[in-house]
Amino acid sequence: MPLTRRGLLRALGAATALATTGAAARPPARPAAANAPGAAPAPRTLRLPPPTGPWPVGTVDLHLVDGARPDPLVPARPFRELMAGVWYPADPGGTYPTAPWLPPAAAADWDAHSAPALGIPTGAVDWRGIRTHARTGAPVARAAGQLPVVLFSSGDGGTRALGTTLVEELASRGYVVVALDSTYEADQVEFPGGRVERALPLPDELTPEVIAALLALHARARLADAGFVLGRLDALAHGRNPDAGRRPLPAGLPEALDLSRTGAFGQSLGGSVAAQLAHDDPRVRAAAGLDGEFVGPVAHTGVGTPFLLMASGTKTLGTEPSWASFWAASTGWRRALRLRNAAHGSYTDLQVLLPQLTGGPQVPAAELIGTIDPRRSLAAQRTAVTAFFDLHLRRRPTPFFAHPGDRYPEVEVLG
Repeated sequence: MPLTRRGLLRALGAATALATTGAAARPPARPAAANAPGAAPAPRTLRLPPPTGPWPVGTVDLHLVDGARPDPLVPARPFRELMAGVWYPADPGGTYPTAPWLPPAAAADWDAHSAPALGIPTGAVDWRGIRTHARTGAPVARAAGQLPVVLFSSGDGGTRALGTTLVEELASRGYVVVALDSTYEADQVEFPGGRVERALPLPDELTPEVIAALLALHARARLADAGFVLGRLDALAHGRNPDAGRRPLPAGLPEALDLSRTGAFGQSLGGSVAAQLAHDDPRVRAAAGLDGEFVGPVAHTGVGTPFLLMASGTKTLGTEPSWASFWAASTGWRRALRLRNAAHGSYTDLQVLLPQLTGGPQVPAAELIGTIDPRRSLAAQRTAVTAFFDLHLRRRPTPFFAHPGDRYPEVEVLG
């Protein structure tokens, strides 16, 4: 396969936007209605599984501008501009529209650029029509009290939307989750008004040295982004609206934030950034990484805070050099789990979306989302991530980590 952006990220083991079909345990999506002879098939409809927690979910987007630093990826821009999605337990009732998986302009860009790189023809899927289970702007559930806060970051090149199934799950279980996009690195980031900023082109020569330098640059940019966002969340908790356009915020959001209980997690490069953030910033009390190598100093310093590592394929703490050094240097509570028959892209929403294309567009085989049952994969991930943050941000004891295989035979303990 040519080294497109996704081909590069696949080679790195650092992609989020790379899952494919191949986990055939999910039944095919319902066929589209018959079309006139010679007409293109109607776009397929894909659905996200609902979260399983007791709370309805609300969401709001924040447009954040850091005027104190030039953009680290486009230095000619004198400020850093970000988009973040905030997800939280919502009051039931009210007529608030469900949020899309991708906003309209980003969905069109995904259809034109990201989907074809997965082997899905433009127009084959109604990406704009994928809905989340969160209601835009719904009031925060005051009955939930003050809530722990968790930052989420996708893999290199990936949109924050790719973590929606895990983000919604945490929100439905009583967390405020802030999902970050990395402008000019993520395939597409949509800003208010429908403006889309695309990822910068990759260099023509993708030597190991160039790849390492790119990952290090992206990790540093994300780390600074996360620190800035934590500062904006502190301002929000004190009643100030951090949105650049001062768009209205959901009722009750400032009062809901308990920043003394802050965690971070991410897929692939996002997990490495979460680890580095936990090492560098005392505000972050626990972190989790979903199947990515560690990039930068944290690979050798480890962390003193609790850390959950989830792996795929045949990876072990011994086969991945950055995992071995990170694990040996870490001094806090830690656990490493592996999902049997999963692959790197299993830790993204595409684990459950793309198997619905069985019988439709032919995307690459199971090398990216494995042969694990998508429903079992997602259920195990949701259980593990929620149990981890419940244990370390809420001090709720759990038997899950002692014997995870009792509930999920797909889960193996690596360390």
